[in-house]
Formats: sequence, structure tokens, C-alpha cells
Amino acid sequence: MFSVLLLLLVSPALAWIPIEDWESGNVTASEGDSGQCLCHVYLPDTTFPADRVEHMQQISKDMIIEVEIQMNKLVSYEAKLEVYLKDLSQLTLRVNMLESSTNKYIKLDFELLRIELREFEALVSQLKESLNVSSPLFDSLYTEIQNMTMIVNQLESYDKSNLEVIRIEFAKLQKKLEDCQQDQNFKPDMGNCNGTGIMSLSKPHVIQLNAHLSGSYVAGGWAKDSKPLRGYESMYVYGAHSTTRIYDFYLYSNYDKLILRTEFKRNHLPDAWIGLGNNFAVRGHSIYYQRNTNEMCKNNVTTDRYDYRVISEASGSFSYAYYSNQFLDFAGDENGLWVMYASDTSKGKIIVAKLDEKAFGVENKWTTDVYKQLAGNAFMACGVMYATRLVDLTTEEIFYSLDTKTGEERHFSIPFQKFQEKYSYLDYNPTDQKLYMYNNGYYVSYNVKFN
Repeated sequence: MFSVLLLLLVSPALAWIPIEDWESGNVTASEGDSGQCLCHVYLPDTTFPADRVEHMQQISKDMIIEVEIQMNKLVSYEAKLEVYLKDLSQLTLRVNMLESSTNKYIKLDFELLRIELREFEALVSQLKESLNVSSPLFDSLYTEIQNMTMIVNQLESYDKSNLEVIRIEFAKLQKKLEDCQQDQNFKPDMGNCNGTGIMSLSKPHVIQLNAHLSGSYVAGGWAKDSKPLRGYESMYVYGAHSTTRIYDFYLYSNYDKLILRTEFKRNHLPDAWIGLGNNFAVRGHSIYYQRNTNEMCKNNVTTDRYDYRVISEASGSFSYAYYSNQFLDFAGDENGLWVMYASDTSKGKIIVAKLDEKAFGVENKWTTDVYKQLAGNAFMACGVMYATRLVDLTTEEIFYSLDTKTGEERHFSIPFQKFQEKYSYLDYNPTDQKLYMYNNGYYVSYNVKFN
């Protein structure tokens, strides 16, 4: 029986010998002195590089996972690309239709088109960056998007011209309708205050949305001059904002300009003269409005000069029911200029004050029996203060009056319809005997019928 001895002879010089050399001299056999068989094997290294093999296996797994992720991304982007290319094709058809005929659409939403085009452009950029390639397909898509954007801009410019013509015609129709309603239903007796007061109001005449074309501009007002200068008898004034602050007044030379939103002057209030509250009045070519809590401001439209007076007893704790910060309510009627407010002394009841227009100060005052916070608004007509309040969502009523000549107070009910529930402004004008309401962003007016 022979013993087989495997002698592992390690030599640095022979480390990492290629495996193909093992058959040529690296494995030898011989007979020993005692007749035993001796095998000599020369291994390339004393230790097997297991850690390196494990490292390579991990790298291989990571590469397989990364390839799968990238393949999934490609599938996802391919699906998205198909959807957006289909949408882009639809957009192209829409733009071509608009370009070919203006009779195939009712309303153009150019901003929406531009937003969609920007989304397509962003998608193409994302795909290009993700794939990290440059392709004629991407360049072609970029060019097509740019061309469509240019066409949309040109169509918008063209459509604005059409809309301007339509707006002018619409203004003419509205003016005819207004004239027809005035001729048939209302023949006021201007300047006559010999009756016993207001008997009724007409149905609301809803003119249009405000000059900003914004449904968010709910706090504001629109009015005519109650004592106009010669040449300005037809002037209208508008001012509104999304809050109860007043930053600007817009002046329109006549009704048509108001409808067309073409002001002849814009009074941008300086920072120190920004208004608070929306119950302003126009009289003698000056705008009277509230600044802070108890300051009366006067803006002369002709000279653009500002002046103010303080009503020290006016309180900032009492506003009308619908909107906050309505502390001073100005009014102009057949008998002069007025301001209405509430004080702590009056325990929140409305005080009517007659103003001296030249001195711009309080001339006389009366305390009413109306709690301001329960009233929707108030106005003056023929020296009589009238207060309104809510009946329901579509109905308001005049429920109280105070005659400043006699001191007589009356409680009654004259209901009238509203276009919408809330309103921030109600002002009577003696030159046409109308009530002007700013009803949740809309110009609304009423014919006033006296008894």
C-alpha cells in the first residue's frame, strides 16, 4: 500500500501562474526512496481570492437591478410619450382649426393653450435629459412646439381685435336697453323733495362685472357725481379690490366708456392716502372716502390734492353686516354732503352727520334708532336717511328712515331684489334718482320712485 503525499510547495516567483501552464511542468510525479509515489503540485497562490469574487458578484447584481430600473423607465417614458404625442396632435388640430376659420369656435382660451405647450416642452426636455441622447425627433418636437406657440400668440392678437368690436356693439345694445327701460318705466322728477319719501325701487339693472373683470374684487363701489361740474355730468367713478382697502379710483367720462372699461383718468392713491372701507361718495368733482378708522379724506379730482379731517367719536367697532371696516359711509343728495358712522357713545347706533363742504367739517348730527351691525347699508335721499337689511338670499328691504328736517323716524318695509346676496356699496344719486349698488363685484342700479 502506497502513501500518496501531496506537497504544497509555495514560491512567490510562481504565484498566479496561468491555469493552462499547470499541465506543463507544474504537476510532476516521482518515486521516493522507499518506493512511495510523490506528486508535486505548484499552486498559483496560498489563498483563494473569495472576497474579490464576492465583490464582483455584488457588482453584477447591482448592474442587473439598474438595467431593470432603466428598462422600466424607458417603458414608462414610452407610454407617456405616446400619450403626449397624441395630445400634441390634438393641439395641432385645434390650432389649425382656429387658424383656418373663426366660425368654428365660441371662446378662445389662449392661456390654456400656452400652458399645455409649456408642459409639452418640459416633457421633451425631461425625456432628453433622462435618456441622455440627442435625437432629430426631439429637435423636431421643439420646433413644432415653438411654431404652435407663435401661431397661438398671433391668433390671440387677432381675436382681441374681434373682441373689441364685439364689446363696442355690446355696449351699444346695453345702452339702448337702458334707455328703453328708462323711457318706459321711469320718469323721475329731479330735485323735487316735496313728497313723503321713497315708495318703491325698480327691479335691479345688472350692468356688468367690474372693470377688472375679476370675481374676487367683491369690495368696492361705483357712483356718479351728486353735484357735478359743468361738462362732467355723465362721469362715473369706480374703485374696488379683493379686500376692503382702496388703492385706486377709475374715472369714466360717460356710461359707454364705463361699459368699455376705458377710463380717462386713474387716481392711484399714494401710500399715505390709501383708503379703508368702500362707502365713498363723489361730489363737486371730489371723492370723499374713509382712511383708517375715523379719518375723512377728500381727493380733488381736478387738482389731485388731498385733505382729511378726523371724527374722533367714530368707532372702529361697528361696521355694516356684510363687510368689515365700513366705519364711515359718505353720501350726497339734494340737500348736501353727509357721513354716517357709529360710536361707543351711541352704543353702535348709526349717527348721521351733515358736512360743511367748504370747511370740510361736521355741521350738525342726528342719532338714529338703527344698530349699524344689523343693517346691510344706508343712504341719503332728500335729507332723509334710509337703512336696509337682509330679508333672504335674494331680497333686501328698506326698513327705517330718519328725516333730518323734522327728526321724524319711521319703520316700514320696502322690499327689493338683489342680484347676489352680499353688497359692499349702496349710494343714491339725485341727478338721475337712482340707487347704485356694488353687488359682489357687479355694477347694479335701481330706479327710485318717490311718493
